[in-house]
Amino acid sequence: MTVIQGIVEHGDKRGRTVGFPTANIPLLDDQTEDGVWAAVVRTDSGRSWLAAVSIGRRQTFYAEAGRKLLEAHLLDFNEDLYGRQLTVTLTAKLREQQSFSSMNALTGQLRNDVTATRNWAQRHAPGHFSPESHESGTVPVPRTVAAATMTNPQGL
Repeated sequence: MTVIQGIVEHGDKRGRTVGFPTANIPLLDDQTEDGVWAAVVRTDSGRSWLAAVSIGRRQTFYAEAGRKLLEAHLLDFNEDLYGRQLTVTLTAKLREQQSFSSMNALTGQLRNDVTATRNWAQRHAPGHFSPESHESGTVPVPRTVAAATMTNPQGL
């Protein structure tokens, strides 16, 4: 599994306008490969959340000219993370990065990515990532699952 730590900074705030707010962490080019991942995000308070994570240059908006960014959409989460440190554990690659022709097309894919992330969690860590599991703040990262590439996330 790949683990990335960083401080959340302000982004373009596009995700929140379409129902997918993200915690943004700038990356160096060589930190990890681009793609969309199922992940576990641990906040600096010690609580963990399931997340759909995009790593790349936001091709739809910036082509290859954008800076590399980790964007984590924490599922069932609604708190301010600006300036806080996150530890992001990438658990399964869901798909490659791609460019979309419209915000509607992108938003539809984001819904699919969240569904694929939840399906991954149900298959590999059942019961650990329900909204109720966050009440105790102890959502474990599955230790028996190595990072894997999912070639058909819609078929999960």
